[in-house]
Amino acid sequence: MFSVAESFVSINGEGTRAGELAVFIRFRGCNLRCSYCDTIWAADDSAAAKNLSADEIAGFVRNSGVKNVTLTGGEPLLQKEIRNLTDILISQGNRVEIETNGSLSLDELARSEKRPVFTMDYKLPSSGMEDKMNCENFAYLDRNDTVKFVSGSVQDLERAYEIICKYQLIGKCNIYFSPVFGKIEPEKIVEFIKEKKLNDVRLQLQLHKFIWNPDMRGV
Repeated sequence: MFSVAESFVSINGEGTRAGELAVFIRFRGCNLRCSYCDTIWAADDSAAAKNLSADEIAGFVRNSGVKNVTLTGGEPLLQKEIRNLTDILISQGNRVEIETNGSLSLDELARSEKRPVFTMDYKLPSSGMEDKMNCENFAYLDRNDTVKFVSGSVQDLERAYEIICKYQLIGKCNIYFSPVFGKIEPEKIVEFIKEKKLNDVRLQLQLHKFIWNPDMRGV
């Protein structure tokens, strides 16, 4: 069974399929507490949630008529049967993306015959969670996957640049810089990308926070 905090259809607000329709399955529970978390309400194990089976979730996705599926949280990899769910969803023809916080191993899912796509955070200093990062995960990423650097300061950007260089991420996977909403001007990120000549690195703004109220759920 899976602890599902909410499920809905909207557009992808970020990532390689930004602007496309997607079914979102948000799981309850997270092992991190980032300073800027915008879904903190779903992070605690006491948050309201429905207990659903993999077949029930797959049925909701199938009935939606939408092919993109985003598994998010909370932290999806805390769900013990997550591979069973991704296998079922991919088998029924869906494109499955897992948004994960970068602290838990991707090993098992990355080696799966029915492999989902990963959008993995690397938590920068302002998050307060950088020491929880599992850098072995970089070895499991490919060109379909994404590393997301949520940045709230120039210090964060500098650290992201160090990680990009150390693990040779350019050309290995998609790379996005995303501002902590209200903490850093996107213009500063653009200037940093220009200064460092970061070809193939993208600035990403969260579309859903411009279309709807930034605190609105279910969008």
